[in-house]
Amino acid sequence: MIWDYFVAFVFGVVEGITEWLPVSSTGHMIILNEFLKLNVSPEFYDLYLVVIQLGAIMAVIVIFWKDIWPFGVKNNKYPFAKEGIGRYIMKDKIIMWLKIALACVPAAIVGVLFDDWLDEHLYNYVVVAIALIVFGVAFIVVERIMKDRTPIIKTVNQLNWGHAFAIGLFQLLAAVFPGASRSGSTIVGSIAIGIKREAAAKFTFFLAIPVMLGASILKILKFDGDVSGHEIILLIIGMVTAFGVSLLIINRLMAFIRKHSFTVFGWYRIVLGILVLILGAVGIIGGSGAIAAAA
Repeated sequence: MIWDYFVAFVFGVVEGITEWLPVSSTGHMIILNEFLKLNVSPEFYDLYLVVIQLGAIMAVIVIFWKDIWPFGVKNNKYPFAKEGIGRYIMKDKIIMWLKIALACVPAAIVGVLFDDWLDEHLYNYVVVAIALIVFGVAFIVVERIMKDRTPIIKTVNQLNWGHAFAIGLFQLLAAVFPGASRSGSTIVGSIAIGIKREAAAKFTFFLAIPVMLGASILKILKFDGDVSGHEIILLIIGMVTAFGVSLLIINRLMAFIRKHSFTVFGWYRIVLGILVLILGAVGIIGGSGAIAAAA
């Protein structure tokens, strides 16, 4: 039992790190699961990998609370109205959330309609490894192309509806291809269409709130097994750990991207993808049942 708690802690650490770095949480979970296993059913394990993301979501909410909370009089530069209840509503943040909702539409449609099919056919180590490598190369290419270009969009508020929908399409790539990395595909895709790296990262983090919350709710609703008290404790450990680690990683990542490109992550992804293929070829890893978490 104590060992399970330790493993739950380790999974929380890996989730808190890889959910926000553009390196694919799925790829890391595949490898980690081959060396550290929870003493739970495969069905609960799939649930666990998704639901511990709620801890990571809470970290985003805590860090960016002032940027995402749309109500209040203080610092409300764009109220809906000068008098009455409208003066408590921040128009710019409401519009931002509507754009986030628009960006969620492509992945939400595909997720609801094809979630089971994607789990069955694409959630395997070969697809994950190929996605790691292909998108790693894409990271390097995009960064080189955009290196000497000045971003057109420098803040989240400057994003228009077209930008939001385009980011939603980039996110769809991660929803379809495990290993693509949700944060990586959306941030690098945003950079490619002229959005400043910091603004792209912020919007991606905000977008993660409804996306990851929705994925967790969907997984919970589809779960038809029993959950023991021991398993609930495992979930709590994973979520709390993911929350604490995410607080550190998000702040460090925001500081990193102000001065550096994503090229280093591109090379890391390529190396990791090759490693996954090698481990699969020698029979150390394989199968698809343990990697149905968000990419």
